[in-house]
Amino acid sequence: MVFERRLNRRRPEDLMLLGGVLLLALTGLVMVMSASLQIGETRLGSPFYFFNRHLIYLLLALAAGVTTYVMAPIALLDRLRVLALAGAGLVLVLVLLPGIGREVNGSQRWIAFPGFNIQASELAKLGYLIWLAGYINLQREALVERWQAFLIPLGVLGLLSILLLLEPDFGAAVVLGIATFGMLFMAGVPMLRFLSIALAVVAAAALVALLQPYRVARLMNFLDPWADQFGGGYQLTQSLIAFGRGHIDGVGLGNSVQKLFYLPEAHTDFVFAVTAEEFGLIGSIAIIALFMLVCWRIFQLAFRLLEKEQLFSGQLVLGIGLVFASQAFVNMGVNMGLLPTKGLTLPLVSYGGSSLLVTAVMIGLVLRIGTDSTPVAPVRRRERR
Repeated sequence: MVFERRLNRRRPEDLMLLGGVLLLALTGLVMVMSASLQIGETRLGSPFYFFNRHLIYLLLALAAGVTTYVMAPIALLDRLRVLALAGAGLVLVLVLLPGIGREVNGSQRWIAFPGFNIQASELAKLGYLIWLAGYINLQREALVERWQAFLIPLGVLGLLSILLLLEPDFGAAVVLGIATFGMLFMAGVPMLRFLSIALAVVAAAALVALLQPYRVARLMNFLDPWADQFGGGYQLTQSLIAFGRGHIDGVGLGNSVQKLFYLPEAHTDFVFAVTAEEFGLIGSIAIIALFMLVCWRIFQLAFRLLEKEQLFSGQLVLGIGLVFASQAFVNMGVNMGLLPTKGLTLPLVSYGGSSLLVTAVMIGLVLRIGTDSTPVAPVRRRERR
């Protein structure tokens, strides 16, 4: 009887969420293969180089997600929040150190290990979310009543954002900012404080843009990419061409032209554009619908937990949902020309081991929290006749 009850508690409660995640991961595996065949063969002598590595990453991510779901000590995470924040800050410092951080395409975002690299910002996101959820759980009343309690998480966010901008990784800083403000808003912080901070953030963002001219140039290219289609607007124009060629039903799997060295980073940042070209409007809507399904289920669980006053679990799930949703929105917005270019991958779909592993751990946490928060029906004994 006890064994059966434990088995029931280890079965994922939200099969819709799990199904949506698995469909996105399988879609990503297919599209990484399609988008990287020519790049792998030309640059590395093996057309399936990126596909094989992505498959290994996906299997490791699956193992990490299952392990997290089965073994994650949710109650212990709240008590380890300071350690989680320290780990987040440590990896962001390590990646900036010579000999430890690895520079790729002008950005030093990866910590180099033999045979693979780990993107520091992905690990930092999870550590920061655990700390912030624990902080809100501990200081909820103070957050509503005192400015000081409200400014502490913003100060921590500011320090982490400075480290991210030094890499530079502006996109990750934006995602963490969205998650922070969303979590604090749901904690009951008055709207007036958000408006005051918003003005300061806008001023700081303008200052950063002016101090680094390439960001201003990137913004101008976003507004009119065709004015410099072979320079700063090259990526966006090639992405828009991919969307235009896709029409309604696409050119077919494997038949993309833009991935043939026209569209840079076709298997990472712009895999959604290749998907739109090969599967058209129908395929694009299907991908968006899957992301909406996953986000809806995560937010639904978060709101249910917050209504039950399970603050740490609810805020952690909410933060994971905000990071997942904002990263997907920014990536697809960049691909469609709705947002300036950012170095953000499409969760579960783009090529990248760090993103896959951390996202799998986050989903494992969400599923575990959802299962633990659902009452287990008693196991009825069969009556003997």
